[in-house]
Amino acid sequence: MRSLWGTLRGLYIAFSIQATSTALFAQALAPSAVPSTTTPPQIEEETIVPTFETQKLARTYILDVPAPRGQITDRNGESLAQNRLSYNLAINFPTPLDFSDAQTLSFAREKIDRTARLIGRKLKISDEAILRHYHNRGVMPMEIAQNLSQLEYGQIKNDPPPGVIVRPIYVRVYPNGKVAGQIIGYTGKTGRNPDGIVDNHETLWPETEGREGLEQTFNEMLTGKHGEYKLTFDKDGRKTSEKLITPPDPGYNVVTTLDLRLQQLAEKALEAKAKRGAIVIIDPNNGDILALASWPTYDPNLFVPSISAEQLKLLQDDKDIPLLPRAYRSSYPPGSTFKIAVGIAALESRAVQPDDRYECVPSIQIGNVTFHNWKKGNRGALNFVQALTESCDTWFYQVGIRTGAQPIIDWALALGFGAKCGIPLRGEAEGRVPNDEYMKATHGRKLLNGDIANMSIGQGDIQVTPLQMAQAMGVVANGGTLYQTRLVQQVQTFDNQIVTAYQVRAKRTLNLSSETQDELRTGMIDVVNGAGGTAHQASLDNAEVAGKTGTAQWGPKNKERTAAWFAGFLPADQPRYAFAAVYEGDVGSKVHGGSAAAPMIADVFKEIYKSEKVVGQRPRRAREQPEIRRAEPVEEEDESD
Repeated sequence: MRSLWGTLRGLYIAFSIQATSTALFAQALAPSAVPSTTTPPQIEEETIVPTFETQKLARTYILDVPAPRGQITDRNGESLAQNRLSYNLAINFPTPLDFSDAQTLSFAREKIDRTARLIGRKLKISDEAILRHYHNRGVMPMEIAQNLSQLEYGQIKNDPPPGVIVRPIYVRVYPNGKVAGQIIGYTGKTGRNPDGIVDNHETLWPETEGREGLEQTFNEMLTGKHGEYKLTFDKDGRKTSEKLITPPDPGYNVVTTLDLRLQQLAEKALEAKAKRGAIVIIDPNNGDILALASWPTYDPNLFVPSISAEQLKLLQDDKDIPLLPRAYRSSYPPGSTFKIAVGIAALESRAVQPDDRYECVPSIQIGNVTFHNWKKGNRGALNFVQALTESCDTWFYQVGIRTGAQPIIDWALALGFGAKCGIPLRGEAEGRVPNDEYMKATHGRKLLNGDIANMSIGQGDIQVTPLQMAQAMGVVANGGTLYQTRLVQQVQTFDNQIVTAYQVRAKRTLNLSSETQDELRTGMIDVVNGAGGTAHQASLDNAEVAGKTGTAQWGPKNKERTAAWFAGFLPADQPRYAFAAVYEGDVGSKVHGGSAAAPMIADVFKEIYKSEKVVGQRPRRAREQPEIRRAEPVEEEDESD
């Protein structure tokens, strides 16, 4: 008679194939494909609840077979999470269970010692654990070694000691390592290996459950449905048959919107150029998240089959916090990237006309506080496009105050700031758009002109996430439609039948005037490609990039860090990608959006566009050049803001 694990081996192998071939998997699940032993017709089957006293008289056990977990894939079917076979070693005690304690220990020790010599691993199992297993659940194999290495498996697979079985178990594997690790999440065992009395419908091995990311959010759908395995014993406690009576149904597959290649490129750019940061890339035409990258990150394979206390402590104690998905769970002051929202508010409220000029001076006085420009020189009178191109802070102080707090707040909220994007991941940060109620509760006063000036350059109490920033850039790119961001396209069965579909959905239309859209697009193109732009390091040879840089201080006083931003879209006239990149500087470091964040975006899209021809460029409209009055020589600084 074949052992339980010998019977299941073919099924486990079929489950592992599910990661690459759903057709073969479906075939393997067919009843005819599952080997089983035949129960002698004279055996009387009786289901009872076993106890220590009745252990030898038990007739039938119905045990649950955990289902293989469903896959998680990118938008093109590339696997992000799948299953692999892992091998454990176990002792099979002979039935009926009539060993004395001394015989039990002698039998087990001989098997353990021989096995340890064969695989070259120390196996520490106490006498107490051996006897407890034998008395309570001797009809079940007793595990003595888990998760064999390839070398260990090779030493024993063909000739295990008598009474020792190689037990195949499927475990989670993340084939791309760290890539998208914080989004996929990881799994963990729902409990330890049982050592009490065998219960009907207990699982053959501990199940796993999602503990973070999509593994956690979609755990119920990924888990699948248990199968059933029947063990039958005669009245003397001798095993007479064992067979799979109901195959498990595999979990559903989760198809994300991610593009694995873009995710890899984003993480590669972060790793090369940032100790800490995030890059988010969205399709502006439907809200699909193509990349949601944070750095540093972690490899979810560390948690398979379980993570050691030492490894977990290293992750938790790392000062760069690799367990933190900065792309959606961290918020920062947006710096000058927020001038996009301020410009929309000013132009759409008619507080400012496109050709209105305001002085770009080194500083202005608001109340009893002096507010500075990031450049020291007097840049003269600038219109909106010119001010956005050069990112003139003093221009936006004046225009922000003229526009007023409420239009800025209203348009910021309309762009999606100050609210969660609603992705199916726990812990998404809400961000913050401060209003009078917030200011009164926090600072004991309503918004004053100094607060509006601060907010007009993305400083003060305003906070946004990289995901929110990319979402807002998507709205500007597509002309005013705020789509519900999508991270998951659908959930489907292993044979591609759709269980749940998450449709593209427009949440609202901002009704931006064509004039405002043209001003924004022109200014953002010039930020990257114009003579006075702050993001020249993001320019590409074969695609026109539109964007906005930003640099902001954040963190407690005397421990402030710099958040360096670059956000925008491309190609400029026919946008396919909206993006946001943020670089977290160290305490006391000086970094700028143009020199720290913009090059990361360039690295990503140089790879995407290196073999493509120029698409969507248009002739630049002729614009009047401002008269530049300099009270002092302009200090040439690194491309910044």
